Amino acid sequence: MAIVLGPNQYGKAENRVVRIYRDTARHEIRDLNVSTSLRGNFSAAHLSGDQSRVLPTDTQKQTVFAYAKEKGVGEIEEFALDLGRHFVGDTEPVEGARIEIEEYAWQRISVDGVEHDHSWVRSGQETRTTVVTLDGKGGAEMVVSGLKDLVVLKSTGSEFSGFLEDAYTTLVPTHDRIMATSLTARWRYIGTTVDWGPTYGSIRQLLLERFALVHSLALQQTLYEMGRAVLETHADVAEIKFSAPNRHHFVYDLAPFGLDNPNEVFHADDRPYGLIEATVLRDDAPAAGRAWDTVPGFC
Repeated sequence: MAIVLGPNQYGKAENRVVRIYRDTARHEIRDLNVSTSLRGNFSAAHLSGDQSRVLPTDTQKQTVFAYAKEKGVGEIEEFALDLGRHFVGDTEPVEGARIEIEEYAWQRISVDGVEHDHSWVRSGQETRTTVVTLDGKGGAEMVVSGLKDLVVLKSTGSEFSGFLEDAYTTLVPTHDRIMATSLTARWRYIGTTVDWGPTYGSIRQLLLERFALVHSLALQQTLYEMGRAVLETHADVAEIKFSAPNRHHFVYDLAPFGLDNPNEVFHADDRPYGLIEATVLRDDAPAAGRAWDTVPGFC
């Protein structure tokens, strides 16, 4: 039996980059969390400690911050592509790269109804994400974008009944329940000539609209309808994956206090929770290649 080195990569994780644009009196802010990983023939580093082909993770960090100034931070997909193309194209031993970026949203503070020029408050709980993979010098460039921690709730318009039962089933069917989740969604683009910002905004709005409007017989059904709406609207999206923990809300028993509770007072129970995961894709979608490698949280 021989013991051999398997697939490996290395990089600098979670570089917290805040880029302020101060060109005018009205400043702009971009708030990112950037992780880089490089692939190539780095076996000597593992087998004998030879670092001669290893670009230090500290250098990767410095590159991220330098590029935030030199290239600027526009759409996170473009920033990730710029970084990946640099590492693969300009560093001889590097054969592939994965750049992951999370973006945190800020909105301007308003004073007497007027937006302040240089003060913000964090807005929303969800985080915009992208994972850009470059596979080989001059090879494929793959972009998976999305969002996470999008917390949504509907107070009616959701059912759960007709499910399989066995000796251990105690769940009571319901035709009127709260449905809530903290949604993670990631979608794979076809190509890299995409109008990133408007497309992200459109997909986010489609997800929210379908969540609100679909009378749901199951969270699975809602996720499928969300995915179908995205693919029908955006020809440049090959597939979309969802991970949706069911944030349960149970009607609280107020009978001991002589009170009726017609689906008005609930106990929000954060664990354990049902976890629903699904992929919705075109049957003729181009192969994903390594686009989903190491992207956690999906089936």
